[in-house]
Amino acid sequence: MKMILGFIAMIAAALPVYAQGVWEQKVKEELPLMGRRNWIVIVDSAYPLQSAVGVETIDTGQDQLVVLDFVLDAIKNSRHVRPLVHTDAELQYVPEKEAPGIDQYRQQLKNRLTGLPVDSALHQNLINQLNELSKTFHVLVLKTTMTVPYTSVFIQLDCKYWSAESEEKLRKKMKDEPHRGP
Repeated sequence: MKMILGFIAMIAAALPVYAQGVWEQKVKEELPLMGRRNWIVIVDSAYPLQSAVGVETIDTGQDQLVVLDFVLDAIKNSRHVRPLVHTDAELQYVPEKEAPGIDQYRQQLKNRLTGLPVDSALHQNLINQLNELSKTFHVLVLKTTMTVPYTSVFIQLDCKYWSAESEEKLRKKMKDEPHRGP
């Protein structure tokens, strides 16, 4: 009997490692396929399971900041994409008294996002945007163990080697100059 209980405990202890490997492997496999207009979203425990075809949700079973660090590092080390980060506008208004740990989380998040393009929008607007985008583009949602509200981090992927400014200049040049042959 002790042997059986020991075996069950060993299997149970291995499950979180397996779950961690699954989400990390998914990011590693999908990131090279993803590009401009794809999104990776790192969310709290209560984030809804979206039913749109283009949205894939994985339960990481991990701390949100651990998942965020992994994803940001993977993007940083990619050759083709860079992050445009969107956070919930509500995050700045959630009081510590009603959500213990929110002040520390805000500081830790700020430290991780320093130097990246970051903006905030209403949570529901970001979800609505994902619903619309997922009709055409893939969205990977990584659900975490976070139990503090409005802590979702929405990472919109953009082209690393071609900036918005370069695109704007190209479009202007195309408009201003006569058609060129191949």
